[in-house]
Amino acid sequence: MLITRPPMGWNTWNTFGPNINEQLIIESVDILVESGLKDAGYEYVVIDDIWSLKERDKNGKLVPDPEKFPHGMKYVSDYVHSKGLKFGMYSCAGYLTCAGYPGSYDHEWVDAQTFAEWGVDFLKYDFCFHSSVAAADILYKRMGFALANCGREILFSACSWGVCDTRTWIAETGASMWRSTGDIHDSWASLKDLSLRRIKGLEFGGTGCYNDMDMLIVGMNGVGNVGRGGCTEEEYFLHFALWSLCASPLMIGCDIRNMSESAKAILTNKALIEINQDEKGSAPFLVNNIGRTKTENRGQFDCFWKNCPEDYPIVARYLENGDIAVGFFNFSDSTIPDERRVAMYDLLGIPATSGVTLEFTDVKDGRVYNSSNGVFIPDHLAPHSCRLFRAKVIKN
Repeated sequence: MLITRPPMGWNTWNTFGPNINEQLIIESVDILVESGLKDAGYEYVVIDDIWSLKERDKNGKLVPDPEKFPHGMKYVSDYVHSKGLKFGMYSCAGYLTCAGYPGSYDHEWVDAQTFAEWGVDFLKYDFCFHSSVAAADILYKRMGFALANCGREILFSACSWGVCDTRTWIAETGASMWRSTGDIHDSWASLKDLSLRRIKGLEFGGTGCYNDMDMLIVGMNGVGNVGRGGCTEEEYFLHFALWSLCASPLMIGCDIRNMSESAKAILTNKALIEINQDEKGSAPFLVNNIGRTKTENRGQFDCFWKNCPEDYPIVARYLENGDIAVGFFNFSDSTIPDERRVAMYDLLGIPATSGVTLEFTDVKDGRVYNSSNGVFIPDHLAPHSCRLFRAKVIKN
């Protein structure tokens, strides 16, 4: 299955964890449609771990927990589809899922067929309790090939957390997206840690196999399964802006039935979603790396990023219509001075002799800024905040 844009949707795990059931899914589906989230592009409704019984049936098939899903998964799937949305589920490459329920190891083909019969459109595939006999890439190839032959198009979301050098082999498996980090929690510390890990691997992702930075915590406000104190609105905006700029799948993790207006404004920011969904699918790149000499040892994938300015990375990405998205991020606890928040034309790929001038539009408030002398410096960058701009050529 080839996808040309990062998937967008909603997943149960971040807020609800084990507390999932048929009614929750139906209510969330209705709100997804009624709130305008569907119109903004969110189309997948994904049930995460702890949906099944602890044992398979006599035919080796997974069994939905009848207390949680009394009408079965086909019923839920049909309801999701009736609203013009797509249905996603969860399994694992191991003997057990991360919560200790039956995994798909050695049952890949029967599970893929079961998911197809239920009308599943998306499979999140975790990596807990995996066998030490088969290599990680083989485990994901087994499910990828089973899905390719199940008779239904099912988007394969590989969730191996970036371990075992996932980035070097994941595209071989048929996966359309791959997790590059561990689980996110609803706290600034977790958000910062995951963000900086991702920035050191910007080039591994793009059309066909998008780098998944994990689900969104926007709007959780410290409540729910991974709630750890929450973040400020500015930190949530930074979170959504970086995920959008890096073309990460956008999977909402808050309780959308009780979503605040500020959370909705971030999650439906049209300018950011357009950048995330840009059809060019270019990989993002770091603009302000210190000491940009690439080593000849290409086996050391992180060497190019060893001098990454972690407190104040500037990240850019080329867009389909010739524009450039440029994000200035401040992960520090102090305001970034002028000399450290500079985007130079040279490092955006524009030589001084080109005669090119760029105009920068702030995606948050729509304000337009001009640049001069081959550089652009945003007027401020407060702690735990970002400024993201869409730059276009106005003179050439």
